[in-house]
Amino acid sequence: MSAFSYSDTELPVRADIGEAHRAYWQKLAAPGSYWSGAERVSIAAEVRAARTCRFCAERKNALSPYNFPGEHDSVTDLDALVVDAVHRIVTDQNRITQRYVDDNEARGLSKGAYVELAGIVVAMMSIDEFNRGIGVEPEPLPAPVAGEPDGYVPENLVDDTGFVPMLPKEGNTGNEADLFPPERPAANVLRALSMVPAAVRDWCDLAAAQYLSIAGMANMVKDENRVIDRMQMELVAGRVSSVNECFY
Repeated sequence: MSAFSYSDTELPVRADIGEAHRAYWQKLAAPGSYWSGAERVSIAAEVRAARTCRFCAERKNALSPYNFPGEHDSVTDLDALVVDAVHRIVTDQNRITQRYVDDNEARGLSKGAYVELAGIVVAMMSIDEFNRGIGVEPEPLPAPVAGEPDGYVPENLVDDTGFVPMLPKEGNTGNEADLFPPERPAANVLRALSMVPAAVRDWCDLAAAQYLSIAGMANMVKDENRVIDRMQMELVAGRVSSVNECFY
């Protein structure tokens, strides 16, 4: 049986969702801009481990996460700094600060590597939570593909509103011409991962299947490919953001 077949699920699943999940699994296994395929798959494994990490649960209840000693329940040989970044994004993301990101960079986790890591985390959480929501076990992680990271960095990054450099609001030029809608400045939520353009593309591909495409966000009425209308979709999205304490 192929990955994400969804053929035996109690609830019907649109074909394009399985296609998007399978496509991401292939990209997850391949080298990125900063991480090898093996490292990317290990990051994905730590996303899952963070859900039941005892240290994360204890630190979540601490007044501050920055002076709370302990060790994560890690399942890989990734550096402890990387494991902490993954677990923190999964379990305590609303207390991440500029200083934390800067300190990580000073200790060896570059901002570009952090952005790619964050892209893997949000994609993994999206896929795994979808499966959990329909009562399906998490898909086994893919086998890594050999190769080296390409080290690609966009030319026109700026430091303005985020914790990391991003493409400017009108940054849809050159190799990044496809990232943002050309007719209007990009929202910060789209720019957030743009230091690693492939991470933006990966997320947009998943969002187009599980939520809405970038172009589809301009459609305020019911999409024929969706069971619920746009108002209902935004109600669910707003509630999920509230539960996740999303400050954005």
